[in-house]
Amino acid sequence: MPDRRHHFLGIGLTENRQRTVRSFVMRAGRMTEAQSRAISDLWPVFGVDYEKNPLEFARLFGRPAPVVLEIGFGNGESLAQQAADEQEVNFLGVEVHPPGVGHLLITIRQLELNNIRISRHDAVEVLRDQVPNNSLAGVNMFFPDPWPKKRHHKRRIVQSNFVNMVAKKLQPEAFLHLATDWQPYAEHMLATLDRCSELINESGPGCFSDRLDSRTLTKFEARGKRLGHDVWDLRYRKS
Repeated sequence: MPDRRHHFLGIGLTENRQRTVRSFVMRAGRMTEAQSRAISDLWPVFGVDYEKNPLEFARLFGRPAPVVLEIGFGNGESLAQQAADEQEVNFLGVEVHPPGVGHLLITIRQLELNNIRISRHDAVEVLRDQVPNNSLAGVNMFFPDPWPKKRHHKRRIVQSNFVNMVAKKLQPEAFLHLATDWQPYAEHMLATLDRCSELINESGPGCFSDRLDSRTLTKFEARGKRLGHDVWDLRYRKS
């Protein structure tokens, strides 16, 4: 399977005081004319610019409703489908890959969705500076880059500091849902998340979760399944 996992995730992870280790690599991607036009036309409506001020979600979406954050939405098809299926929920998606942002904006227009907003900034800074504590009903993160080489493991997004920050942004009883098709990374995720005292593994300590029907099957995942690739889901609740 070609590795199109989210190399574009906007996550900065602090390794030490001297430098920041990022879990994403900004690669040049080809923008179609339609994607460029969608960003130009629709970003003022659906885009969220980064600034060091907490967001007022009710004002941002024009209504009070539960907010679910998706980190690294890729081309946005899964996020758009979820938003169409759960129109009573507000969705904030973070993705730094411009073609993916453009593709999602096109889909938002086609499906006439109004419950999605998009950030194209480093997600750790979005979480730290723009997402208030105890404000999210859930966080989704599907198929982040596993950084399989041992020397790159420090670049993995799922590290204790990041998990602890996410937990602080969740409301009590809110969910954290992750999925990966890379077993060593799944095991790393499981061990890291189980250590967070604010999160409860819905399937029990040391156990992966069954795939939920509500998690939209992406084209990437569907192709992997046809090739016999396994997928590991993890679901946690904020205590």
